[in-house]
Amino acid sequence: MTFDTLGLSTKVVEAVKLAGYTTPTPIQKEAIPEVLARRDLVGIAQTGTGKTASFVLPMLTALERGRARARMPRTLILEPTRELAAQVEENFVKYGVNHKLTVALLIGGVSFDEQDKKITRGADVLIATPGRLLDHFERGRLLLTGVEILVIDEADRMLDMGFIPDIERIVKLIPFTRQTMLFSATMPPEIDRLANQFLQNPVRVEVSKPASTLDNVSQAVVRSGNKPSEKRQTLRTLIDNSENLTNAIIFCNRKRDVATVQRSLERHGYSVGALHGDMDQHHRLKTLASFRNNEITLLVASDVAARGLDITAVSHVFNFDVPTHAEDYVHRIGRTGRAGRSGAAFSIATSADKKYISAIENLTGRIIDVVTAGASAKASLPSDTADTGNDDVKAADTVTEPSSGEAGEKPAKGRRGRRRRSGKKTGEAAIEATADTTPETTLAATADVEAADRGDDADTAAPATKPVAAAKPEKSRSRRKNDGDRVGFCDHVPAFMLRPTRVPNKEEEAVG
Repeated sequence: MTFDTLGLSTKVVEAVKLAGYTTPTPIQKEAIPEVLARRDLVGIAQTGTGKTASFVLPMLTALERGRARARMPRTLILEPTRELAAQVEENFVKYGVNHKLTVALLIGGVSFDEQDKKITRGADVLIATPGRLLDHFERGRLLLTGVEILVIDEADRMLDMGFIPDIERIVKLIPFTRQTMLFSATMPPEIDRLANQFLQNPVRVEVSKPASTLDNVSQAVVRSGNKPSEKRQTLRTLIDNSENLTNAIIFCNRKRDVATVQRSLERHGYSVGALHGDMDQHHRLKTLASFRNNEITLLVASDVAARGLDITAVSHVFNFDVPTHAEDYVHRIGRTGRAGRSGAAFSIATSADKKYISAIENLTGRIIDVVTAGASAKASLPSDTADTGNDDVKAADTVTEPSSGEAGEKPAKGRRGRRRRSGKKTGEAAIEATADTTPETTLAATADVEAADRGDDADTAAPATKPVAAAKPEKSRSRRKNDGDRVGFCDHVPAFMLRPTRVPNKEEEAVG
């Protein structure tokens, strides 16, 4: 079967051929004819199988008739993240080369004025995140009464990010006679309820088991110690020993860990960038472009890059943290092995991750091989990096309390008190050491302390020579003289104590 037999217009088929595609994927074969028949649809397929094109191509065919009016878009596509929204816009540009359609992208981190200009001219296709869409609507700059087609992409991610109340509000603003499509790689029970609420007699297109993984992606769990330094050492070992690694995405559960891992890899000479939700839109797009263009080899990211991000040539995925939600694992490893390519996914697991690994295996129905990174991994490392004992001590000394809202890390009991005492002792030792140390020794000691504060690994910290503390100078004898004889006010007696006192007699006491 080819795209010519799916009922697409000639302009769309020519654009698809120009993009280099000839055979539709299973989800495209089943979904495109149903969408062209104007039926509501629920599409479930493994990530990386072409879900985006399965609604972009028939929408382009439907939009060939008619024109958009000012502030009244004809179609609406809701995406959970800015990156996914920008990616869908790229698909419309690629497949709509033969169309004169206006596409407006409403996402955060971009000026309202530029977005408002596109809406004012009239948008055939409106791609938006729910929050920014409602911002424009509340300002009175947007009307949704002309929407003919509604697409809710990555619906389960919308649920995880708390967008469902916003989506329910948006759906009430759109005409009831619309055509609605819902796509996702996983379909939890909550999404089934929403599908019954938003869609009318939908067609369910399910070309694979929900939450299943691709067979062309090899998966393995690598055991590691519980300390962050040990996990970073294991990650570097995996990167160095992985065969056919061209580029890779490294996933972390927390945004602060993204920055820590990125800095650690940079110090070890790797070409690496970072991507997480707290970055401004300009830097996010710039980092993604650098990764796509092979300007950087490794991308350390949070789950903002786990959903629908289409970078076809990713060879490896490393889970620095095992995801706490099993569905996120399916989306993460779906960043590799796309478009029929082979890929590899490794998850670094500690003893506390056993329950998460079991949940992933129960969801995917696949047992993941466990690999022990033991003596063989250490043997492949240089002698100065095999032993991480010093790094562990530094990491323990520089543990910081987690910020509010972040669970899973609790400071050890009494940590705060011990840090204060140890910090005071270190300060006294540093003052005493300056009396009898060379400038070189002092600089080395300072660099070692700064490296520990940054959480540097042992193999990158400067080898500091422990300064020999000078003997404490004895107190002056003139100050210590007669110290033992001093009691109370010593020779000085206050004047009020020298005043005479009169004791009243018994008669005066009786009268009083």
